[in-house]
Amino acid sequence: MIRGAGEHGLLVETGALEVSHRLDALLRADRPDGVVEIVPGPETVLVVAPGADRGRLRAALERLLGEAGIGDAGGVAAGDAGGLVRIPVVYDGEDLASVAELSGLSPEEVVARHTGRDLVVGWLGFAPGFAYLTGLDPALHLPRLGTPRTSVPAGSVAVAGPYSAVYPSASPGGWRLLGRTSLRVWDVTAEPPSPFRPGTRVRFERA
Repeated sequence: MIRGAGEHGLLVETGALEVSHRLDALLRADRPDGVVEIVPGPETVLVVAPGADRGRLRAALERLLGEAGIGDAGGVAAGDAGGLVRIPVVYDGEDLASVAELSGLSPEEVVARHTGRDLVVGWLGFAPGFAYLTGLDPALHLPRLGTPRTSVPAGSVAVAGPYSAVYPSASPGGWRLLGRTSLRVWDVTAEPPSPFRPGTRVRFERA
């Protein structure tokens, strides 16, 4: 389903994260006229196109959604869109011990579970460069803190629910902190400013 979103946007309901990733890749490979912003989400893709012919854009989106729903986007599969980003982590986070206790694991086992599989950027949100990383080991699926911290340092590596993330800048936050990385994941002077895009694989490694 495609519906209007504000004065200049169309929201495509994809129904699945993998379809969102494929549609995002298709749109970026052959961007329709007038499209200035593409924002994929878990089950949607927002397309912003001020001044575009909305009927023509809707038809193009319907065609691309059909392609995204039945196959890879030009040979790019979900999880391969941005290559592999390796993130070195010092596992000394304030919540490492409590994560271990709540999950029934030792701190070493928590680290092993966190580094033991590749994660995939689902979408970006909350703050510039903040990527929701999917595929976290189910043993580490824990609720957010009951009381969020007023400030979490940039580079903090954390988990909450079924996701992991790296805080791109200092901000309030309620995720559970496992450690920290020296890798900058948001730099406005770089091009692109973030190493993450939907579909990028991410591997945490013990520093």
